[in-house]
Amino acid sequence: MTDQATAAAAEPAAPEIPGKPTSASRTTLSHIMTQADTNLLGTVHGGVIMKLVDDAAGAVAGRHSGGPAVTASMDEMAFLEPVRVGDLVHVKAQVNWTGRTSMEVGVRVLAERWNESTPATQVGSAYLVFAAVDADGRPRRVPPVLPETERDERRYQEAQIRRTHRLARRRAIKELREKRAAEGFDD
Repeated sequence: MTDQATAAAAEPAAPEIPGKPTSASRTTLSHIMTQADTNLLGTVHGGVIMKLVDDAAGAVAGRHSGGPAVTASMDEMAFLEPVRVGDLVHVKAQVNWTGRTSMEVGVRVLAERWNESTPATQVGSAYLVFAAVDADGRPRRVPPVLPETERDERRYQEAQIRRTHRLARRRAIKELREKRAAEGFDD
């Protein structure tokens, strides 16, 4: 046994954190869009929608992890339809996947006219990664997420694929930068 293996074997294993079902932290944030939310085209500014997405995802991540969680990345933000003044926007978020200290939160953005009884339509979606942190800002462990439905299980599996792609992309970029630095390029 190596010295590291001996030391690791002597350390007590971290206690298992009980898992939490997907529904335990799922949430919806709703907001009526006003003239103050518009861009130069007269539709709601994408940044306003992104802030609502980050707020809802942050609430879900904090609920699931049982404490503070910070946005680590936004994988994808798809805007499917414009949002207009007077739309009631619903931002629905849930934890799709958990690692040791990080969580992927999936978000769906729906909009409906505030004064009509027509069904809401999906206007956007996003995937964000949050890291749970302690009072000193250091990563802390999160409970595993327990998918409850077939849909939750599908989202969990898709999140694992996105994580694999994120890590591969990060590794490829790091290797390229190291290669360019070794060749004398200072980008």
